[in-house]
Amino acid sequence: MSDTAHYLQTHHQLIEQHLNKLIPEYHNSYQPLFDATRYALLGGGKRLRPILTLATVQMLEGNTQAALTPACILELIHTYSLIHDDLPCMDNDDFRRGKLTVHKKFSEGLAVLTGDYLLTVAFEILANSPHLSAEKKVKLISLLSRRIGSEGMIGGQVMDINLDGKNINLETLRLLHRNKTGALITTAVEFGGIITDVNDIQFDQLRQFGENIGLAFQIIDDILDVTSSQIKHGRTVSSDLINKKSTYITLLGLEQSQVYAKELFNKAIAALKMFPHAHLLTKLADFMIHRKY
Repeated sequence: MSDTAHYLQTHHQLIEQHLNKLIPEYHNSYQPLFDATRYALLGGGKRLRPILTLATVQMLEGNTQAALTPACILELIHTYSLIHDDLPCMDNDDFRRGKLTVHKKFSEGLAVLTGDYLLTVAFEILANSPHLSAEKKVKLISLLSRRIGSEGMIGGQVMDINLDGKNINLETLRLLHRNKTGALITTAVEFGGIITDVNDIQFDQLRQFGENIGLAFQIIDDILDVTSSQIKHGRTVSSDLINKKSTYITLLGLEQSQVYAKELFNKAIAALKMFPHAHLLTKLADFMIHRKY
């Protein structure tokens, strides 16, 4: 097993264990909410966002124990976004990570509320996160609110809906995905910077790394939607193609999309040059653009 694979495996296990503690089983009158939440949250996934936070903290020689809870709440936010993205009013996907989507396993109404709960409880958990000063908590909450709000993930989703079926140019597509997908990946790296008290110059370089690798990640996602749709969504044709959405594949073609992803990867790695222990983030970035699903 390679060093990167070993790192991903051990930290995946660490994150799974902590997520299980953050959202434990409950037996009460609204138990279906927790059943659906745990079904979605603990149902697999690469856990790249929390792993990126932990790797950034380790690169900067910070306290990984202090970073564990903030890292994991990013997975709560990510899971909420996937639940809502799969809804019939959005992408209308039946499968996620090889399992029925939440609205198919439970109900559409419970899926909406499960996403709402994950978003809400993420901020509660972050506000009560141990090992962090009140000042750092405020910085993390402020950054996260901005990155997943109208100028970030939600804004990107609105663009996705409004542009559905329309022909758009590459710059518009870049903005859409820099917000919808890239914002939370960038946040994961920036979280590491806040937790370790980096200076403004270092923080800007971390942001550049996150933005470029986040966009490259989305391009690879578009490629995999074409080449591995059955594995990702349980159907031979991706929902993006069914819904006639513009993607990097439709705008650039498969080969040029791969070239563009590589260019963004190189920009991301260049942003890490000022950090002497960047080898781990470099390897994780390489994994993100060479993954098979």
